[in-house]
Amino acid sequence: MGADRKGGVRRRPGRAAAYTALGVVLLTGCASMPDNGDLRNVESTPRQDTGVRVFAMPPAEDATPGEIMQGFLEALTSDDPAYDTARKYLTADAAHTWRPEQSTTVLANGPSIETDCRAGSREASNSVSCVLTGTRVATVDARQAYQPDGGPYRKKVHLTKDTKSGQWRIDELPDGVVMGKSDFQRNYTSVDKYYFASNTAVGASGEPVAVADPVFVRSKVDPMTQMVRSLLKGPTTWLEPVVRSSFPTGTALQKDVSGLAPDDQNRLTVPLNLKASQVAASKCTEMATQLLFTLRNLAPTLESVELRGVGGHRLCDLNEEHAEAAAWHGSAKRPADLYYVDGKHRLVRMPPGGTGTGDPVPGPLGEGEKALQSVAVSRDERTVAAVEDDGASLHVTSLTSDGSLGDAVVTSKGATPDDRLTKPSWDARGDLWVADRDPGNPSLYVLERGVAKAEKVAVPDLSGRIKDARVAADGVRIALVVEKDGKQSLLIGRIEREDRMGEGVSVVELRSAAPDLEQVSALSWAGDSRLLVVGQEQGGVQQMRYVQVDGSTLDGPAPGALPGVKALAASEDDRVPLVAYSDDGIVRLPSGAQWQKIDKDGTAPAYPG
Repeated sequence: MGADRKGGVRRRPGRAAAYTALGVVLLTGCASMPDNGDLRNVESTPRQDTGVRVFAMPPAEDATPGEIMQGFLEALTSDDPAYDTARKYLTADAAHTWRPEQSTTVLANGPSIETDCRAGSREASNSVSCVLTGTRVATVDARQAYQPDGGPYRKKVHLTKDTKSGQWRIDELPDGVVMGKSDFQRNYTSVDKYYFASNTAVGASGEPVAVADPVFVRSKVDPMTQMVRSLLKGPTTWLEPVVRSSFPTGTALQKDVSGLAPDDQNRLTVPLNLKASQVAASKCTEMATQLLFTLRNLAPTLESVELRGVGGHRLCDLNEEHAEAAAWHGSAKRPADLYYVDGKHRLVRMPPGGTGTGDPVPGPLGEGEKALQSVAVSRDERTVAAVEDDGASLHVTSLTSDGSLGDAVVTSKGATPDDRLTKPSWDARGDLWVADRDPGNPSLYVLERGVAKAEKVAVPDLSGRIKDARVAADGVRIALVVEKDGKQSLLIGRIEREDRMGEGVSVVELRSAAPDLEQVSALSWAGDSRLLVVGQEQGGVQQMRYVQVDGSTLDGPAPGALPGVKALAASEDDRVPLVAYSDDGIVRLPSGAQWQKIDKDGTAPAYPG
């Protein structure tokens, strides 16, 4: 049931058009099975406009096993909230025990039904087994987390004929739903829900750091209520060890709540099963912050949320301004300046939308005494980390006129610049991260607050050599370009500050963020849960595109083509122009415009981070 699905029955265009005009499409759910050949794919649900909802038809009287199978598979792609129509293709017992919410399996071209799915083909005339096959693309688990997947899909489905009614129904099937990639993209949307980094606070007031946790929800099935329920249930399994939620354990929406939506004042009221005595004011503010950050993904005009408890008692309310003050949120932190190294080896800065070229920063790096390979400016824009041009030494200095370069805080003994230090990066805690690409001593380092002695970070799952590294603003995730057997993969790792013995920093559970790329030459974080990368698919040409940290495909256009990209600078705030170092020097891509030259002799662009 994907974009390339073939076979099955053609729908009547006149009927489909009539229902589309009403904002509803009914899936026929009835088709005969082929008489020859090995496999036949189930016909794809046509792509619909955003406002169109798709509903399936119940099984026809005296439908054959093949028609029951196709109708059931079509019903899985409909916008039926509880899959009530899909359950009508099941026996009463199977309908009661089937758990569609357990998982969603995404196949490249939709599930195929083996052609021996016919009554009497191999079993008794009142019993038949069908096999669904396909090629896996991804799975979405019970916590709605997406993960790229591969390999063959093969699942058995059993049908039986009711001795009294004479109707075929499915009586054995796996939990979860299955559909093609095209149907998945039509039915589901990716949304970031937000938690707070565990044991992390920044700033003088000790703000918690917001962490995005991307999940997939059914886009036309009350998505706002779905997202609130998902947020309350807790983070995805991969992120759970390093984040916390401010909602008390057991918090849920009140019974029978559905259809959550902002009112005409862009205000949302969320009724919870909590008593006022259970919620301290500070915790309630954090709870409302989590909700507001999460739901603005679905309703960008949402201005405030109000939490109500048992009996309708008001717990607290929060507007956007207060939410941004209550937590450190990467995508809300607009950088004051863009930084790069000019042709005179000086570190310069300029407003992101400024004209002309940059002005030298105060301090030793603005004097051009040392040629630099790369730089990273702390997120408060007070400190800069710089790698010398030969890649062998990392220095940290303040962005003040009385700053001094001092001794190197990390050094590499790699034979060439490409085998030495990567570009460094900062997280919101003020910790500094850098990798050494020396084949004889490949290492990942962190310097607490940018001043402590460099600590070697354990990466137990690493298979290959780190070629580049960028820490996320939240300080709990890091993007690594890992080289193995001549290929470079983009991986996301979870940062754990202590091991089981209470010591050390480690990066664990590496997972792919761009499974189809085999060469990654530049990257930058470009949002709370996405990155901008330059890379190549097998046999392809260099391309620049956005990728999600969970490995899912992002909708929307990629940045315009740019030849010879050597480095990227993007901000978590998507209102800030992209910047690159290319064959044309430093160039900038404002929203809705073409690439613009800033400094033909410039290198090493950087936004804070």
